[in-house]
Amino acid sequence: MSEIHGSCDPAFATVRDAFAENFDGGLELGASLAIGVDGRKVVDLWGGHLDAARTRPWAQDSLVCVFSCTKGIVAIAVMWCVERGLLDLDEPVASVWPEFAAGGKAEIPLRWLLTHQAGLPVISARMSFGALSDWSAMTAALAAELPAWEPGTAHGYHGVTYGHLVGEVVRRAAGRSVGEIIRDEIAAPLGVELAMPLPESCDTRVADLVVATDPAGTFFDRWDPKRSLGPRAFGNPPDCNDPAHCVSPLFRRAEIPAANLHANARGLERVYRVLAVGGGDDELDLASSEVVEEFGRCHVRGDDLVMELPTEFGLGFEHTIPEWPFGPGARTFGHNGSGGSLGFVDPDAGVSFGYAMNRLWWGLDRNDPRWAPVFDALYDAI
Repeated sequence: MSEIHGSCDPAFATVRDAFAENFDGGLELGASLAIGVDGRKVVDLWGGHLDAARTRPWAQDSLVCVFSCTKGIVAIAVMWCVERGLLDLDEPVASVWPEFAAGGKAEIPLRWLLTHQAGLPVISARMSFGALSDWSAMTAALAAELPAWEPGTAHGYHGVTYGHLVGEVVRRAAGRSVGEIIRDEIAAPLGVELAMPLPESCDTRVADLVVATDPAGTFFDRWDPKRSLGPRAFGNPPDCNDPAHCVSPLFRRAEIPAANLHANARGLERVYRVLAVGGGDDELDLASSEVVEEFGRCHVRGDDLVMELPTEFGLGFEHTIPEWPFGPGARTFGHNGSGGSLGFVDPDAGVSFGYAMNRLWWGLDRNDPRWAPVFDALYDAI
């Protein structure tokens, strides 16, 4: 059995075994796993390596880009702002970002940015490589953009644009970037690392990224390159899905609130643990239980105009669905990241969950083969 480090409550030993078996089966390179139950940490594990050559062991403080897990943490930062009266979910975005009113977008509320109903998953103007790291270029392009559908009438995953849309509203209303709020108001009180941008001093602790694809193809292959919104949404700027670029200084030093948070399982789980206990604990008074409930409940469900698959969203969070379960809990919400990283809360079982790894798995469907064995062991042990 692979060498696994960290701590695990004896009642959850089978979770440790499932985590180790993913390494033994060749599914992992390096990874971390953290789980809380009823406000208490019961699992904090890590193993493997930061690099494909297996020369740099994964350590307790290792970090990795968790891609779209970033979106869930950004939603939690918005929750913090709403609780303090800095943001109103139903005020038009243009009330704090006047340029956004162009193209018939004057009445779009912040709520629709969070639920992926704004119709802005695509940037029509051709962006240069590296533009994803250029805040001004991204926000100017989005302010000028015409919606791809009538806002509020449908939903489609804003996989690339979500972060700059929500982040610019936060920046203008709160006077600080969303990355600064995450760092100072959420990560620091909890004693965890949630870095966006990533300081250069952390580079030696960051994992390389290794892509593994199913030989049969990936679920992205379903898209029609001429008609689907997906290729346009994820292909512009062209640096959106380049794993080699995602370990570059340009990417790491930027603030990309859809995709470039650097964290580990411990950091993800600790933030979701605050939600698991209703929005506040001894270390962080995040938000009232009513605000947590509003963000976490299902707001939209059904056919996703970008993904061309069923999706379900809260306010900035993905919901578990039968086609893509985050465990058995019917009200579980959080966010996954490209390649397998995952953070969530199951409010009914009191579970908070964080998983971060550097072997990116892209397969025929969205279900990561490493998740189910861990979920099964966890819920069997509760």
